[in-house]
Amino acid sequence: MDLKLYDTLSREKRVFQPIDPARVRMYVCGPTVYDYAHIGNARPVIVFDVLYRMLRQIYGADHVIYVRNITDVDDKINARAAERGISIGELTRTTYENFKNDVKALGCLPPTVEPRATEHITEMKTLIERLVASGHAYVADGHVLFDVPSMPDYGRLSNRSLDEMIAGARVEVAPYKRDPQDFVLWKPSKPGEPSWPSPSGIAEQGRPGWHIECSAMSWKHLGETFDIHGGGIDLVFPHHENEIAQSRCSFHTPFMAHTWMHNGFLQVEGEKMSKSLGNFFTIHDLLQDWPGEVLRFNMLRTHYRQPIDWTLKGLEESYATLRHLMGEGTSAAPQFAPGVIEALSDDLNTPKAIAELHALHARGESEALAGSLAALGFTQRPRSRREVDKTQVEALVAQRLAARKVKDFAESDRIRDALTAMGVILKDSKDGTTWEVAP
Repeated sequence: MDLKLYDTLSREKRVFQPIDPARVRMYVCGPTVYDYAHIGNARPVIVFDVLYRMLRQIYGADHVIYVRNITDVDDKINARAAERGISIGELTRTTYENFKNDVKALGCLPPTVEPRATEHITEMKTLIERLVASGHAYVADGHVLFDVPSMPDYGRLSNRSLDEMIAGARVEVAPYKRDPQDFVLWKPSKPGEPSWPSPSGIAEQGRPGWHIECSAMSWKHLGETFDIHGGGIDLVFPHHENEIAQSRCSFHTPFMAHTWMHNGFLQVEGEKMSKSLGNFFTIHDLLQDWPGEVLRFNMLRTHYRQPIDWTLKGLEESYATLRHLMGEGTSAAPQFAPGVIEALSDDLNTPKAIAELHALHARGESEALAGSLAALGFTQRPRSRREVDKTQVEALVAQRLAARKVKDFAESDRIRDALTAMGVILKDSKDGTTWEVAP
């Protein structure tokens, strides 16, 4: 069965053919570690975790290399560390640990390699000096800038006009730029900011621009060209466009990644997520109220390339559906059933894969269902969202029955209200009273 993936660059769904089947290579842009990651950041983490799991089943776990970077040098990091009065190192260490714990709770496997930008300054400087030597970059006023007009097919990934690219890049007006589109590869550091000896004969100490970081880390761990580059659709321009320019012009290759994959935007209750609207949620926030399995399942109910509307109703439906599919919880070796992997092989069609899970459940194929759920990252049934003291509940139910027998309905109603407040649902019938914990 062929695996077909949609390639943003060619704008078509194509059969995936790795450059080397014994070494399938994927790079995904990871977090900038200055604060808790928001739920929109979770989408590429979950989407590409599913692809990683699938590639491991197809090609063998030892033949797939998944690199997801950590950006630990950035303007936002500098500003947040100063705001909190702590060192940049302390901020990035703490934030990275928070991120790692959050995505583990979402059922995501750790990448093969998780490189940090600050550990790859040497590689960045090497790329920059290659670009300057080949005429694709130039030094001006303590900066090194990529000369965009030197690459004739710049802009193919985003497919934007010159005016759109200039507007979309929020171009900094700088007298030292040869062209408005030119972007920074290296810049001087301000007092108190991280700094390293600069490349290309610049006397001042400086630090890298954002785009060169990913080109350097992917080169270091995956080579000059590799199979898949992923990330959110917001990264297509300028970040991924600039990565392509840097890497191709450094190595004189026809492509950087063979396939470019991008997940769609996430909004909350029909609106763009924003702190001003009060609908900004971090993964950490949501994990206080919802099991990680539910957040993961809710994300996969929408095809990765489509926009997703993150709603309370959707979470409740995902919670109920996943508990239904997983029954009392069973252990099984992770293995996609044929119908499930067929769905996923069609450009990671997770909604269709979930429909196949329902079909397995309906047919009573519990082993295939459990194996497919485990392969998708679901190994245990979501816990009840409310914890109750069973002994206390049973005692209150007995007290309520006693009150009803003597027709003390006021006391009976009071106990029912108390149980409802605890998250307990009562069901009265001619055979007696049963109870369950509300989802």
